[in-house]
Amino acid sequence: MSEFFWPHPWWVNLSILVPILTYYFLRKNDLSLGNTQLLVSAIFACAFAFVEASVVVYLRAITGFLMGSGSSEVASLSSRFYQDARIVSDFPTSLLKIELLRETATILMLGCVSILTVRGIRERWAIFLWVFGIWDICYYLSLRLTVGWPVSLTTTDVLFLIPTPWMSQVWFPLLVSIVTLLAIIFVKKPQRGTEQTTTLPTESDSR
Repeated sequence: MSEFFWPHPWWVNLSILVPILTYYFLRKNDLSLGNTQLLVSAIFACAFAFVEASVVVYLRAITGFLMGSGSSEVASLSSRFYQDARIVSDFPTSLLKIELLRETATILMLGCVSILTVRGIRERWAIFLWVFGIWDICYYLSLRLTVGWPVSLTTTDVLFLIPTPWMSQVWFPLLVSIVTLLAIIFVKKPQRGTEQTTTLPTESDSR
C-alpha cells in the first residue's frame, strides 16, 4: 500500500469545494431533474467510462507494454505500469498531445450531454456534475475489473494533464465524485405524482 499524500498541485484539493458550493447555492432552487433524465444520463456515463478505460489500457499498451491474449497477463502488465509514478514522462510527446485533446473532448462531451438533457443553467450544471461523478467512479471500476488497477485507494494516478498534471491518489477523485452525487441528489426537487381531479358538472354546464 502506498504512503498517504494529498493531491498536488495544491489547488487540486480545492475541487472538493465544487460539490459543497453547488449544494450551498442550489439547495433552495428545487432543481427540476426528472428520474428518467438522471437515469439515462447515468447510463451514458457508465458506458462512456468503460470506453475511456479501454482507451487508457490501449495507450498503456502503445507506450511499450505489449498485452498478451490472457486476461491475467493484461492485468499484470497494466498494474506494473500504473504503479510507476512517472506516467507522464513515459508518454511520447505525440501521444501526450493526443491525450490532452482527448481530455478536452471528454469534458466537451459531458457538457453536451447536460445541454441536451435539460433546460436551465442550474439544471445543466447539475447534470454535468452528475454525469461527471458517475463517469469518474465507473472509470476506476472498469479498470479495476478489467486490468486489476487500481490496486488500492492509495494508488497514485494522473487525474488530468490540463493545464498541468494533476497527481493524486485514487481515494481523492472518488471522494469528490461521491460527494458530488450526494449533493445533486439532495438539491433535486422531489417528483410528485400527477394528481387527476374530476370536476363535477355544474348546473350551468348541464343547460
